[in-house]
Amino acid sequence: MSLDTDDIKAIARLARLKIDEADVPLYANNLSSILDLVEQMNSVNTEGVIPMSHPLDVAQRLRDDVVTENNQREEFQRIAPATRDGLYLVPRVIE
Repeated sequence: MSLDTDDIKAIARLARLKIDEADVPLYANNLSSILDLVEQMNSVNTEGVIPMSHPLDVAQRLRDDVVTENNQREEFQRIAPATRDGLYLVPRVIE
């Protein structure tokens, strides 16, 4: 995909960026190259490829899911300005 100077100016205006007129052709060339790379990557056949969350086949070391602290809700709510039924009450911010 090839971007021209008008496209770059429109993108800069939408992004609220100030670009020097002399730099517009350079941006057009660079952004066009990026879009060409994306187009090339989209053309790759990924049929049967399982999506990965990480490029390496590693497992996360996880700790046991156990409670490590005491429940202090009553102490914290005792000093709160307003509570009801175990919940903190706050002023309404949306009408």
